[in-house]
Parts: sequence; C-alpha cells; structure tokens
Amino acid sequence: MGAIDLKPVAPATLAEQAYEHIKQLIFDFALMPGDRFSETELSQRVQVSRTPLRQALQRLEREGFLLVFPKLGWQVAPLDFDQFDEIYDLRVLIECHAAQRLCESEPREALRALAAVWMVPEAERSADADAVRELDERFHHELVRAAGNREMARVHREITDRIRIVRRLDFTKQARIAATYDEHARILRAITRRRADEAQRLLRAHIEQSKLEVRHITLDMLYRARREA
Repeated sequence: MGAIDLKPVAPATLAEQAYEHIKQLIFDFALMPGDRFSETELSQRVQVSRTPLRQALQRLEREGFLLVFPKLGWQVAPLDFDQFDEIYDLRVLIECHAAQRLCESEPREALRALAAVWMVPEAERSADADAVRELDERFHHELVRAAGNREMARVHREITDRIRIVRRLDFTKQARIAATYDEHARILRAITRRRADEAQRLLRAHIEQSKLEVRHITLDMLYRARREA
C-alpha cells in the first residue's frame, strides 16, 4: 500500500475553493443581491481561514460579484440591469462573430454534437429547468469556442458567469424552455447551411429576448427561487 500524502493544502488552493464555494452560494441564491456579511460570518460558513477567504472575496469583488465597505463588511452586488444590458450587448457581438466564422470554417464536429442535443423530437427534450440552463450555457460556449478565438472564448466564459444568476430564472418558465430548443435548432440549421446573415439574425433575436426577460426579474422572484432551491 502506498504512502499517504499528508502535506497541507496550499493556501492558493484553499482560496480557489473558497472562491468557488462563495460564487456558488450567490448562484444558488443562498447569498442574495444586497445581502451584507462580515468576513467572520462567512469564514464560519465556508469553513476556511481568513487569509484564503479574503483572497477569494477580493477576487469576487474584482469580478463584480461583491462590494466591500471598509470597516463595515461586504455586500453581494445588487442587481444592476443597465450592466446586464451591456453584458448582453457584448454577447451579441461575440456570438454573432462566432456564427460568421462557423459558417466559413471546417471541420464541423462541434455543430453535429450540438445538433444531437438541440435538434431532437419534442418527446426527447428535457423539461428539467436546471438541466436545460446548463445545456444552454454549453450551447453558447461551444459556438464561441468552436469559432477558434481563445480570447473571445475566455471573455465569453467570464460574462456568462456574471449573468448566471438572472439566466437561471429565465428557465423557470416552461415556455422559455420550449422556445430555447426551437431557437437553438433554427440557429444550428442556419449555420450548418452556411447562411451567415440568417444565423446572426436568429442569434441576435435569441439573445435580445433573454435580455428583455431579465428586465422583468424582481427581488421577489429571487426570494421565491431561493425558497424553491
């Protein structure tokens, strides 16, 4: 039997774990927009010491998830709908560029893999909101990744994180789930047929509809989502 490695976990790893844990608390509505907390309270909740916790909090602040008030503590960033609008506008630019590139490029394995998920009979569609939300994220990520621009893919991942909390609510309505399947299938069909203008128009309309849905979100909806989580 091999020796067991009893070396302590590196502080950077602890900070990364704390970062992921706190971000998930925000995405799961356990920490709500506007909630305030101290480092002592969160250290006990996350079960990590103050140094890696502070590193995680500072990273989340830089990324826009948290606000810090010297000597007063931390706050989950309130919903900023103007900022969400800007993020969705950036998504349009990145994803439409990706669609253009995909219409021109070879090979096309990524499109076939996406078609196997989204271009299916209604009876084979998932009705699970969380599952469809994750599949939707992968759909948009894969379109950008497959286009081949790594920097665009990195930025796209970052902005997807920023809007995950509101996108989650978008998939609590069955009509939006059905519409997502239909819209994704039409986008894939246009790209497969190399109809760049049509693919970009469909993508733009798809993202703009999500952007409009975000404007309907209220704090009451978030609190109801937390109770149901």
